[in-house]
Amino acid sequence: MSAPTLILASASPARAALLRTAGIEPDIQPADVDEEALLAAAARESGGHAVPVREAVALLARAKAEAVASLLATTDAAAPADLTHRTDPAGELEEGDAVVIGCDSLLELDGEALGKPYEPERARARWRQMRGRSGTLHTGHHLIRGVDHVHAVSSTVVHFAELTDAEIDAYVATGEPLSVAGAFTLDGFGGAFVTGVEGDPHGVVGLSLPLVRVLLADLGLAWTDFWRVT
Repeated sequence: MSAPTLILASASPARAALLRTAGIEPDIQPADVDEEALLAAAARESGGHAVPVREAVALLARAKAEAVASLLATTDAAAPADLTHRTDPAGELEEGDAVVIGCDSLLELDGEALGKPYEPERARARWRQMRGRSGTLHTGHHLIRGVDHVHAVSSTVVHFAELTDAEIDAYVATGEPLSVAGAFTLDGFGGAFVTGVEGDPHGVVGLSLPLVRVLLADLGLAWTDFWRVT
């Protein structure tokens, strides 16, 4: 039996790099999900109240995983990315040999969810709000294997340095903070601006490896089953 496949429902280079460094080569299948529309619908269902940040990342992670799982379930049975089975070289079907994982991250500061700023001025404003303070980075994880679903949220407290306006301007000018949750990274230019974390640093990058290991076990799979050792 060949090793199972982990299908990453994300275009995030950081998440893919984390898995590869840990010995896992993911099958990248980015999800097409309207995040703002989903959160707006959830807010309407709760009487107009904003969804708590931990619930928001869990909701978005599930939506991404289900979107990709649904697409894969409708593909031809012979396609390599079939969610429920594939044909090995001997012609035998290996049931449930693929797992889809959806993730989403948001920074919580003063009870507010801070996602990707996208625009330079918004990123500058975020950093003026964040500098010298601490926030909590929540990352939702949702895994699907066949009809089985497991999910969990990792939360890590992040302490930010007291940046000068010049440092903020220079960081925003790199473009890095525009497309990442909370307008910062640990594994890039922003690493020097984080003075410490309390919790799993992998979750801050976008995917908690220890948590995924536990969730895979809940699906009856071992983390080491996914290693590609040469």
